[in-house]
Amino acid sequence: MSDARTLSPWRTEIGATFRLAWPLALANLLQMLTYAVDVIFIARLGEAPLAASAITVALFGLVLWALSGLTGAVAPLIAEELGARAPALRPVRRSVRMALWLAVMSGAAGMGLCLLLEPIMRVTGQQEEIIGLASAYNLVVVWSLIPMVINNVLRNFVSALGRPVFATIITAGGIGVNALANYAFIFGNLGAPEMGIRGAAVATIMTGVAVTLAYIVAIRLDPRLHRYHIFGFWWRPDWSRLVKIVRVGTPIALTITAEAGIFGAAAFLMGNIGTSQLAAHTVALQIAALAFQVPFGMGQAATIRVGYFFGARDREGIMRAGWTAIAMGTAFMMLTASAMIAIPMPLLAIYIDPWAPENAVLVAFALQYLIIAAAFQLFDGVQAVAAGALRGLQDTRVPMWIAIFSYWVPGMGVALALGFATPLQGKGVWIGLATGLIVAALLLVSRWHRRDRLALTIRSSAAVPQPA
Repeated sequence: MSDARTLSPWRTEIGATFRLAWPLALANLLQMLTYAVDVIFIARLGEAPLAASAITVALFGLVLWALSGLTGAVAPLIAEELGARAPALRPVRRSVRMALWLAVMSGAAGMGLCLLLEPIMRVTGQQEEIIGLASAYNLVVVWSLIPMVINNVLRNFVSALGRPVFATIITAGGIGVNALANYAFIFGNLGAPEMGIRGAAVATIMTGVAVTLAYIVAIRLDPRLHRYHIFGFWWRPDWSRLVKIVRVGTPIALTITAEAGIFGAAAFLMGNIGTSQLAAHTVALQIAALAFQVPFGMGQAATIRVGYFFGARDREGIMRAGWTAIAMGTAFMMLTASAMIAIPMPLLAIYIDPWAPENAVLVAFALQYLIIAAAFQLFDGVQAVAAGALRGLQDTRVPMWIAIFSYWVPGMGVALALGFATPLQGKGVWIGLATGLIVAALLLVSRWHRRDRLALTIRSSAAVPQPA
């Protein structure tokens, strides 16, 4: 009987985490499929356009992920406010409003950073054909940045309020919009102009705007979400709340930059090794990233679940929420790692025809990279969920330094050494990526394990929301 009582809170937490995580994980997977649609259509244009899109997305995706981390700090703030004093209408409304302000301001700044792509490509020695194609694509796709960051804020809001399935449904609809727009504007179908690689960028803009409108409609029609009136009095500032989002979110953004940056840098390194290696890297990384979306969703769920208990000052709840998510994320990544080893060709077939003779060289390289990706899947999942759990405690600064060190010292160091000083070349770069993820996972789990000793679970009384 006592064993049943002991297990009951854990079973409850597993159920709560699963109910929150599966729609987020599925939404993440669907978001990756949205990107996969671009890869599938662009790949039909040839190897050079595919490589050019990879270079562009290396920078654009880095900026987008960083800004998503910055504005995503609204999730632990909402969770803390709900845990301390639900429904917390005014605090939640103000947090979301300021996060939307931040999305617009940071998105505009991010567009400026993305426009530095051409000089970056020239400095890193990319081929002239790739530079021309990537620049044409980039000049259009940057306009999708602001709506995408806004969508991230709205997704965090609906998820923290217990409606993560909305993110799943809306993202699924976005896939349809993206596929139809790619079909129309890349190849000139359905009466649209034939724009080639720029057509894929137009499709991305249309998808971002459509998703924003879908979130607005969903929030307006759902009574639980609508009562927060997050779009009401949108012009009223709350500077202290904006500062708090920036203070919590900036280290998250830098953490994501450190991780996404090393993968983006790897694309530039591959570009110096060869076009076939870069194209193979793009496809293999898409598969690894697809698998990563599930533990990433677990990490998002961990942020919200830990944040609830952090607001309620429940240390036992914090412990259960974090370890449950870490265990569930790890178990899933063991499955994906096994799939990469056992059935690599069907996985490659998601993006290309691996049996076509013209793809033989690309496939040979991609198979090598997938074996290494399988080796670091487990650690990639662990570090993602552990980081999410720490964010629920609004502990973001030290994890930021852990990420910067792990990815850019042992990670990039090994990638450069093995990629350019040994015959391993592309495989050496991937071994470097694995090294960074392994070090990050070990350090982040160690910090989570020591959370009480580090006083991370102590919530300041100043953080308690004031009466609305």
